Amino acid sequence: MNIDKEINEITGFKNLELLATQVVEGFISGLHKSPFHGFSAEFAEHKIYNDGESTKHIDWKLYAKTDKLYTKRYEEETNLRCHLIVDNSSSMHYPTIKQQSITTLNKIGFSALAGAAIMNLLKRQRDAVGMSIYSDGYDFYSSEKGSERHHQMLLSNLNNAISRSNEDITTNTYTHLHLIAEKLKRRSLVFLFTDMFQTETEETKLFEALQHLKYNKHEVVLFHTFDGNTELEFDFNNRPKRFVDVETGEIINLYADNIKEAYKQAVADYFNSIELKCGQYRIKYVKADINEGFNKILTTYLVERQKFG
Repeated sequence: MNIDKEINEITGFKNLELLATQVVEGFISGLHKSPFHGFSAEFAEHKIYNDGESTKHIDWKLYAKTDKLYTKRYEEETNLRCHLIVDNSSSMHYPTIKQQSITTLNKIGFSALAGAAIMNLLKRQRDAVGMSIYSDGYDFYSSEKGSERHHQMLLSNLNNAISRSNEDITTNTYTHLHLIAEKLKRRSLVFLFTDMFQTETEETKLFEALQHLKYNKHEVVLFHTFDGNTELEFDFNNRPKRFVDVETGEIINLYADNIKEAYKQAVADYFNSIELKCGQYRIKYVKADINEGFNKILTTYLVERQKFG
């Protein structure tokens, strides 16, 4: 993907944890209008009581308010293991943002905040989360844990990913997905954030790596992250413009209107081919436009969590 090259430094969030909490609280407050009505109570410190379980942990105060039986959760309870994977190559740092905020994001900022929001939900439900960040190298890995210290460490690494230099970093997705797959020993729900703009271009090898992630019965969700305005719709003014591939340095000069329709068709075909291929490999495919907020991301998390058993 050829995009405008800008020199500005990208900075991280001032408080990623606070922003993630705001995203989650807004999402939970809207659940009563969705098919997940009633699920929001489970995000705090409780789970639904099942017949046959011990009654000693039932929260009777909550029963008095809701007329439903919930039991309290405890730190050692872990019902799910989740692994977040984030592509941190140069193309993920598009468009250039001087200061990330909840309303002004590039692809890496969107992925980091979406990942932090998923972590927030996992934390509320006492689940274990791990993380991998890759680009031209395997930049960061941590196995699944549920402690507060671990949570803060993952947030710090997400923020560091945003703040790194955004130039001349290639995408070696399938190389590193194989390495990550080898590290996932216990069945996990795997969320991958990537724009699917690869320096490694062999599609067969890429999907072989995604299939490897499904080994040991892992469930894999691909969040295909993109800027719909420019990368999908090619919405640029028609002044002469220089586009530079931030990963390879390739340059092309053109008027946007001259190629807009051909470009849009080619990208639409590419997106459709990815979605079709994911279906063939039984990988959940989700289009994640950075301009459309986080409800689709968090709803997908809910659906996949309910299916994961």
